[in-house]
Amino acid sequence: MKFSLIVPTFGRPDEVTEFLESLLDQKHSSFEVIISDGTPKDTLRPELKKYEGNEVYPLTIHYEEFLPVSAARNDGAKLAKGEYFIFLDSDCIIPPDYLNHIEAYIEQNDPDIFGGPDAAHSDFTVLQKAISYSMTSMLTTGGIRGKKSHVGTYHPRGFNMGMKREAFEAVNGYSAFRCGEDIELSIRLIKAGYTTALIPDAHVYHKRRTSLKQFFKQVFRFGAARVNIWKLHPEELKLTHLFPLAFATYFVLSLLALILPFVRWGSGLMFLYLFAVLIDSTIQNRSLVVGLKSVQTTVVMHMGYGWGFLKNYLHWSRHGKGMDL
Repeated sequence: MKFSLIVPTFGRPDEVTEFLESLLDQKHSSFEVIISDGTPKDTLRPELKKYEGNEVYPLTIHYEEFLPVSAARNDGAKLAKGEYFIFLDSDCIIPPDYLNHIEAYIEQNDPDIFGGPDAAHSDFTVLQKAISYSMTSMLTTGGIRGKKSHVGTYHPRGFNMGMKREAFEAVNGYSAFRCGEDIELSIRLIKAGYTTALIPDAHVYHKRRTSLKQFFKQVFRFGAARVNIWKLHPEELKLTHLFPLAFATYFVLSLLALILPFVRWGSGLMFLYLFAVLIDSTIQNRSLVVGLKSVQTTVVMHMGYGWGFLKNYLHWSRHGKGMDL
């Protein structure tokens, strides 16, 4: 077995079904899928039974009620038979040539750990396309989630993250982190001397959150998790990680400019930045509607991440530990 695709799940039967359906079109012939499910009352597993015994890939369903995400991935890895582990999120749709692109790259370059970008499918909603832009653009995140010209060392993330079996086992897999566990694992692997690579063609279509409220909660947790990572790996805090907090502060000052003339200088720069986001997203998505929505999702992303970072930093200062994420 060449590849073991390991996916933690918790409810959301529609998206898990869509994920498994997309893999039926996979062109590669040597892979298995392991669903590691923590859905309460075991309500998801019966709906996935129809995919067991399909002719494209062996499917294993591991179940434990309320199974945390890191434990779910580690348990899935214990059941895996492949030479390479690939960790994916259940809200992803996998293109038919995904594994072929990975195999071609690793045969030529032999990286120990690797990942690919996430992209927005043409069928995604306006909000999903806007969120995808805000999470992946060079203007918003520095391209750290899979752009060819990304900032800094590339750290594969759990929505699209692969590695050699021996590398995963050498560092004892995922830690007990409940958020940011994928980045923390990438850091430990790189510190252990394993090579990392971005495979630009190995993209997945990442559906993400379906409302701005859910998106805010998600990026809030990402911001808070970054503080926990920083405390464990101090050298991993970069200027790009502080940008959302700086944006949030600047955004508030720009709003104050409406009533306080002495901070009026800030609103112009904020306008220029968000206008650049509007133009860039409109061009990339070929849609003014998506461009306008991207301005909104970019503000939500930076405000949520920045607030999560600040709140957890203050929690560490007061209690000597991070918040319960």
